[in-house]
Amino acid sequence: MKNDEILSQITEFCRKADMAESTFGRRAVNDGKLVHRLREGKRITIDTLDRIQAYMAASMAGGVPPPRGLQVPPEKRDPRGNFRFFENRQKYLLFVHTCSEKRVVAERVALELASIHPRPPALRVFDAGVGDGTVLARVLRSMHQRFPHMPFYVAGKELSLEDLRLTLDKVPDRIFEHPASVFVFTNMLYAEAPWLTPASPAAAAATVWHEVPLRGASSGEFEMQIAELKPFLEQNWRAAVSPRTGMPLYERPVVLVLYREDQRFLLDSTIPRPGQAEANFDLVIASQPYRALSSVNFRAKRIIAPLARALRGGGRLIGIHSHGQDPGMEMIQAIWPGENPFSVSRHELLRAVKYELGSVGRDLNFNAYADNRSIFRYDMEALPNEVTGAIGTSTAFAAWNAAVYVAQIEDDRLTEMTQNGRTLDAARDVLRKYNGLWFLDESYVISRRRD
Repeated sequence: MKNDEILSQITEFCRKADMAESTFGRRAVNDGKLVHRLREGKRITIDTLDRIQAYMAASMAGGVPPPRGLQVPPEKRDPRGNFRFFENRQKYLLFVHTCSEKRVVAERVALELASIHPRPPALRVFDAGVGDGTVLARVLRSMHQRFPHMPFYVAGKELSLEDLRLTLDKVPDRIFEHPASVFVFTNMLYAEAPWLTPASPAAAAATVWHEVPLRGASSGEFEMQIAELKPFLEQNWRAAVSPRTGMPLYERPVVLVLYREDQRFLLDSTIPRPGQAEANFDLVIASQPYRALSSVNFRAKRIIAPLARALRGGGRLIGIHSHGQDPGMEMIQAIWPGENPFSVSRHELLRAVKYELGSVGRDLNFNAYADNRSIFRYDMEALPNEVTGAIGTSTAFAAWNAAVYVAQIEDDRLTEMTQNGRTLDAARDVLRKYNGLWFLDESYVISRRRD
């Protein structure tokens, strides 16, 4: 809540109660200069805001303190023009293979491994949006290098069947190099996935739980058995679009558990069981888990706050999203002047998460960091002669695709522009100006204090 909103409420209360503003401050929070400080733009803590609202509610006849938590109006989306990651297959794959974001993000996430303190029986990691599995696979390599003999519990949320297939392609090599690993994949919501438990009793009763002990001792044998899961996944791992909100939803919740059969004895206390799964993660990866245009309250309440609750003592959540203010946005604004999809900063998001968690978050640290640590760059990877000489259509198209994917431009708007050459001209202009193309992401960390 912003200062002008708080002041408006206090002013209206004082008018109705015929009370001086200084008196209100003393009675509400024992600070007669409270209103004066708010008018000067000074900030107050979440607890102070709670005391103010509780005092106003209790002072009214039959008043009840307002319920804690952010208000999130339903985000209704038009299925015809809405940008949905899991449906933009061609854009996504071209972006992944022409830009270095996955590698750079994995390197940023790996830095957090030095700050976590795993405890038996396993190091527990949750990827809140696995995508094609590239980031997760790279992070697991770094984890193996740092913790070569420690069992891993690796959980991931992914709604897209195609992305899950790409991720499963990377599991055989990981489970061969690090045999003491349990992989768990689910299509549940962010508030459900860490605990592998749907909120709805009906959905919980319909959950499909599939456990696959992988036999053999080579990545080739593991790959063949994972490939045999194709009919099961096609039948159960299905997504639909809500007719009410236009948002993607699972048709039925699914949990897929993979581990090596010859490691079952060692991993017995790590393998999750239906109705007995826990969160308590040492590391939570939240890389691009929300749409650029989603509200700060939606991001905080529906995604980041639930993930923060899933941390164990000493655990760390690293969040990453697009920052803008880069050549990619310059390309977009050449076509759509004034376009700015990255309006929510990490600072604003962390304040909202802290408010949503309330007293539950008292043992959490919210680290926005300075820009030189938080903001990092990744590039479109192209040969030098592709951007210094005559820029071919394929290079210009790859640059334009990367820019519209990062900015999450809806398909309907893109269709209007594909009929002319302005888009590729804008791409070539930016490539010549910067001798290439690069983007900026920003990161933040929420950590739970050790027990």
